[in-house]
Amino acid sequence: MPDTPLAERIAGLDAVTLARRLVGAELLVRGAGGVIIETEAYGRDDPASHSFRGPTRRNASMFGPPGHAYVYRSYGIHLCLNVVAGPGEAVLIRALAPTTGIEMMRTRRRGSPLLCSGPGRLTEALGIRIEDDGAPFDGTGFSLTLPSPMPELLTGPRIGISKAQDLPWRFGLAGAEGLSRPFPR
Repeated sequence: MPDTPLAERIAGLDAVTLARRLVGAELLVRGAGGVIIETEAYGRDDPASHSFRGPTRRNASMFGPPGHAYVYRSYGIHLCLNVVAGPGEAVLIRALAPTTGIEMMRTRRRGSPLLCSGPGRLTEALGIRIEDDGAPFDGTGFSLTLPSPMPELLTGPRIGISKAQDLPWRFGLAGAEGLSRPFPR
């Protein structure tokens, strides 16, 4: 199974299923990374999703092959990293427990103790660039290894959005430190 391309391993998974599946996965980007501890799902018919109104130049990668990156600039400030599920569906990587390239991440974050807690911090620590939009997660520079077995998950509503806030499409690794925000009890 490890030699099977990621696109084949996740083919047919909707964004919610993929978001759950990515918690506990190992993500490496050009020598820096760790374990994904928090994700959020965005579906095609989801009013909070960039794909809701259909394909545009900005969201074209969301309509591309599964297992590729969708990278966009949020509020003109920081980049966000997503994994494409199916056409028009993606999973936002919200937080990561750093394990590899920690000194590199600290340098990129200018010594901040919060390396990968939150999507903007995570992309800065990993050195994500807007040019990474559309890159395969099993290509040069990117690697994504799904967990086995599936870890215990926390579930809650998405955060930082104004539409469809009540959907329980945010997932976290139970017991993990470094989540972007605590989950409701």
